[in-house]
Amino acid sequence: MRPIVLLLAFFALQTPSTEIRLIVKGDDMGAGHGINVATIDAYTRGVLRTTNVIVPGPWFLEAARLLRENPGLDVGVHLAITSEWENVKWRPLTYAKSIVDQDGYFFPTVGPRPGFPPHRSIKEAAWKLDEIEVELRAQLDAAKRHLPQATYTWYHMGFTSLDPTVAELAAKLTKEYGLVQPMDTGIKFIGRAYESKDSGAVKADKLAARLETLEPGLWLHIDHAATNDPEIQAMGHVGYEWVAADRSANLEMWTSPKVREVIERRGIKLTNYRELTGK
Repeated sequence: MRPIVLLLAFFALQTPSTEIRLIVKGDDMGAGHGINVATIDAYTRGVLRTTNVIVPGPWFLEAARLLRENPGLDVGVHLAITSEWENVKWRPLTYAKSIVDQDGYFFPTVGPRPGFPPHRSIKEAAWKLDEIEVELRAQLDAAKRHLPQATYTWYHMGFTSLDPTVAELAAKLTKEYGLVQPMDTGIKFIGRAYESKDSGAVKADKLAARLETLEPGLWLHIDHAATNDPEIQAMGHVGYEWVAADRSANLEMWTSPKVREVIERRGIKLTNYRELTGK
């Protein structure tokens, strides 16, 4: 297989300078049943074109099955060494004592955060790079077994900010496993178009307005989809207790005719990382 960098350069050269391309990405499959089904719904009825999966998440196997049943949906490996929610957690796939709390769960955050108790982040622990590498390899191996169509990596909660050596490790493993780092594609974020407490209808209006302003280039819109039911309503942490309302509103936004109309009228091409890499 040709090097990914050359593939990306080839596809960039083939793209007319006037074309607007958009990747709509839904994060965190595998973390909950309601996240899994809502993400698939956002793809089948809406504009979502790629997702990613938290391999140590409690609903990973269901996520993998749903993705095999929907082969047109691009998927990435959402490498994770944190577990942020208060009522549901995930643990490493390997023995990684330096990056877990006293109960064996991943720490909630990468670094200290206001409102969180002290010593609840990886940065405050005596983390070991070799244990992080073994864990990330285990997640990639499991992803390859269950999701051979995976095309990219995505770093949960930006854990590569922990240390430059962690960022280097993640980049090395991504390349070794034949995947791509999205930021290597030259993609640009569309920016914050709405607030997390906006309703689905308001989010749709605001996203549609933002899409009206997109200039030619490759753009990324990223958020999360979920159902609004007791499972997702039980998810949350200090400072973000409205997860179900927020993420179910995203599903409404991504399936909104208003958003679709702008995309079709402006000739915005919905794409994904699989198409960019030619995998």
